[in-house]
Amino acid sequence: MTIVEDARVITGGVDTHADLHVAAALDPVGGLLGVQEFPATAAGYASLLGWLGGFGTLALVGVEGTGSYGAGLARHLAAAGVRVVEVDRPDRQDRHRQGKSDPLDAVSAARAAQSGRASGRRRAVTGRWRRSGR
Repeated sequence: MTIVEDARVITGGVDTHADLHVAAALDPVGGLLGVQEFPATAAGYASLLGWLGGFGTLALVGVEGTGSYGAGLARHLAAAGVRVVEVDRPDRQDRHRQGKSDPLDAVSAARAAQSGRASGRRRAVTGRWRRSGR
């Protein structure tokens, strides 16, 4: 008898900044597989994608700031066939209680994507402001 093991499906989360992105990887049941920092460059995006893919089949990535600091990464992931969802910044009260932590923010982004709380489409960068309520 042959046992065939399915590749596990991975969910990623990314806390984005101007110069550095922090990524987290979760297994199918939400277990943390790892957290890693990557430069916010084309080479860094490729490394981040390779790192997440090293854990299994990358199905979904929650990215903070797809219309700003995470725009380049979101485009890179989407071009590679990865589903990208916009993740809101963590709640200010939670951040005040727990303190600012890029690794925790990355894990929170991954958990929000995995649970479906972050199902927003990535934002297009148009270079124009959009008025609220329109």
